[in-house]
Amino acid sequence: MAFNPQLRSAWWTLRIGLALGPIFAGIDKFFDKLTNWEMYLHPAIPSLLHISAPAFMHIVGVIEIGAGILVLTRFTRYAAYIVMLWLWAIALSLVVQGQFLDIAVRDIEVSLGAFALAKLTEAREAGLELTPAAEKSATLERLA
Repeated sequence: MAFNPQLRSAWWTLRIGLALGPIFAGIDKFFDKLTNWEMYLHPAIPSLLHISAPAFMHIVGVIEIGAGILVLTRFTRYAAYIVMLWLWAIALSLVVQGQFLDIAVRDIEVSLGAFALAKLTEAREAGLELTPAAEKSATLERLA
């Protein structure tokens, strides 16, 4: 069975969006053009890790860029789960702070898209594993 064309367009939309979002946000951790990222950082985190807030945000940026790139590789399914968990961690940090709860809700919502991408990728990979002969057989069975 080939991957459904409607699902293929949804898969590509999620894949590109969930790759570019972390890549652009990660790059911006070095430039602060979209926002001042440090304002979202729980103040205890840099002191617990003995690192400055800007250095921590640069590390976060590198991780986000890496996760976004991974979404575009053959490891899309695993990368989507990583993005999902990363967004949960950000949301949890914001909830613990008691600030930017709207951003926390948004990140949970985006994480659902990452979960959907992971599940669509699983379905896509299962469909791509069929040999042409098996696909032809499945098609003939549907026609009968």
